[in-house]
Amino acid sequence: MPEFQDVADGLGMPLAEAMSTQRAVRRLRTDPVDDETLLAVIELALKAPTGSNGQGWEFVAVRDGDVKHQLARLNRQAYSVYRRFASTRARGDLKAARMLAAVQWQADHFENSPVIVVACLRGRPGIFGFGRAAFYASIYPAVQNLLLAARGLGLGATLTTLPLWNRTLVRRALGLPSSVTPCAVIPLGWPVRGGYGPTTRKPVGEVVHLDHYGNRAFEQRVSGISTES
Repeated sequence: MPEFQDVADGLGMPLAEAMSTQRAVRRLRTDPVDDETLLAVIELALKAPTGSNGQGWEFVAVRDGDVKHQLARLNRQAYSVYRRFASTRARGDLKAARMLAAVQWQADHFENSPVIVVACLRGRPGIFGFGRAAFYASIYPAVQNLLLAARGLGLGATLTTLPLWNRTLVRRALGLPSSVTPCAVIPLGWPVRGGYGPTTRKPVGEVVHLDHYGNRAFEQRVSGISTES
C-alpha cells in the first residue's frame, strides 16, 4: 500500500479539481495508513478557521480493534434505524440504491477501517440555537480540510455522525472527558477501487436565490469553473 512519499504530490492538486471530484468513499481496504499520511491530513485540518481563533479541536485517531468495534456497534445501531427510511426512498431510484449499498457496506465493515478519526471540540454545544451553531462552526471547516487533504492524497474518507447518536458511549469508548464533545467520525483508508471522480450535482442556478427565496435570477447561468490542471 502507498506511504506518504508515494502520494504526497497529490497535495498539489488544483483546489477546484479536488472540490469537484470529492466524494464520500466508504469502501476501504484493510491495509494500514502510515503515520505520516495520517498526520498530514490532520495537520491540514488544523489550518481551517475557527471561532475567535480558539483552536479548541481535538482529534482522536483510532486504530485499536476494540475501540473500533465499539464505534462500529454504535454505527450499526443508528444505521439500522436510518436504513428503514432510506430503503423506502431508494426504491426505483438507482442512484439512491447505490448510495445505500455503500452505506450498508461501510456499516458491515466499519471496524475494519485502518483508522477512524473522531473530530472533537473542547466544550459543550449548549442548548440554544445560536450557541450550538457557533460551536459546531469551529470544527466542520477543519473536517472539510481533512476530507480535501484525503482527496488529494487519494485516501478514501467520508464524514458520518451515525456513531454519535449516543455521545456518552462514544466518550466512554474514547476516554473523553465530559468537557470534550465528539462532533464527527471519519473512517480513513485506501479505496477498494477507484474511489474519486467527477460528481453529479444540481445546476448552481437551481439552488441560488437572489435577495429572497424563490428569485432564481441565475437559473440560466452555466458554471464556468474548470478542473483542468
